[in-house]
Amino acid sequence: MKPIKKDCAWALVVPTSMGVRICPPNGQPVEASDTFFMQATSAETNVASISSYLGLPVKVLTTFVQGSPIAGFIKSNLRSRGMAFEGKEVPQGGPWGYRHQFNIADSGCGTRGPRVHNDRAGEVGRTLNIADFDLERLFGREGVAVLHLSGLIAALSPETGRFCLELAKAARKYGTLISFDLNYRATFWKGREDELRGIFTQIAEVTDILAGNEEDFQLCFGMQGPEAGGKDLKSKIESFKSMIQTVKARFPGASVFATTLREVVSVNRHIWGAIILAGDEWHVAEPREIDILDRIGGGDGFVGGLLYAVIKEWPPADWVKFGWASGALATTFLTDYAQPADEEQVWSIWEGNARVKR
Repeated sequence: MKPIKKDCAWALVVPTSMGVRICPPNGQPVEASDTFFMQATSAETNVASISSYLGLPVKVLTTFVQGSPIAGFIKSNLRSRGMAFEGKEVPQGGPWGYRHQFNIADSGCGTRGPRVHNDRAGEVGRTLNIADFDLERLFGREGVAVLHLSGLIAALSPETGRFCLELAKAARKYGTLISFDLNYRATFWKGREDELRGIFTQIAEVTDILAGNEEDFQLCFGMQGPEAGGKDLKSKIESFKSMIQTVKARFPGASVFATTLREVVSVNRHIWGAIILAGDEWHVAEPREIDILDRIGGGDGFVGGLLYAVIKEWPPADWVKFGWASGALATTFLTDYAQPADEEQVWSIWEGNARVKR
C-alpha cells in the first residue's frame, strides 16, 4: 500500500448524510413503546468515531437543513465526538421540503430479531454536490491522510454518486488513501442496477482499501460469493479468501481487502470474525463469540478500527485485531458508534480481558 500522507490537517475525512435514529429502551419493539431514545447517526460517522475518540483530527462533509432543530442537534453531537464538519445549509422549502432522515429501529431481544425502518423522504443528503466543497483547499492546502467513502452515500441519488466519484478522483490526485465500504442496500439499488454498478466500479478502481461482506461484493459487482457448505464460519474461511482473491483480480489497484464474518446465535450473542488481505498476506481474526447489546454499527466499528490502525502505521497483523475489537466494542453501546476511552480498552477486548480496571 502506498504510504500515508504526512503533515495533514485531517487524518480522516468522511462524506455523509446525517440523520437521527430513534429506538425504544430495553430492546422493546417500536409498536409496543411510548418512550424513545434519539441519537444523531450515519454509517460514515460511525466509522470515523473510532479515530475521533482516540484523538485524531476528523472532518465530516455533509449538508444541513437551514434553521432545522434536528440540524442543530446533529451539529452538537458531531462537536461532542470531536469532529469538525462543513456543508451547505439548504433552505427547507416549507413543511414538505427537505429534512434529515429518520431511522426508526429496535434492538431486538433473544430470539426476536431487530427491525429497522428507514424514513428518508426529502432527505437533504441527496443534494450533496461536489461544487459545494473546495477540493483544492481540502486535499491540497489542508491535506487528508484517508478519505473514507460508503456505498450508502454513493447510492443515495445520481448527484451523490457523482459526488463520491469526484471526491475519490481528487483524493487520488493529491495522494490521499481512499477507503470504500460497499454497504449494498437493495432498496437503494432497485431499478438503478446498471447506473450504480458503473459508479461503484469506477470508485473501486481508484480505491486503496476495499471493504464489504460477501453479499456486497456479489451484488455490487456481480461476483461469485463464498461457496456454500460447512457448519460454521471457521469452515468457510477458505471460501471467503477465494472470494477476496476474485475481487482482487478485478480491482488490482487496491492493496487492502477486508470483510467481516458474522453468525447470529441470538440477538444478544454473535460469533464474530474478520479477514484482511494486505498485499499478498492474509490476516484473520478467527470467529469467536461476543455478547451483544445492540448490533447496529458493528461493521462500521470494524472499518473504523482498521482505518485507525492504518493511519497509525501499525503492522497489518494488528489491523485485523484492532478492527475486530473495535467492531465488538461498538456492539456494547446503545449508540450506533463506539466511543473508545483509549487504545488499551480496545486491545483488552481483543485479548478477552473483561476484568474491572481501577
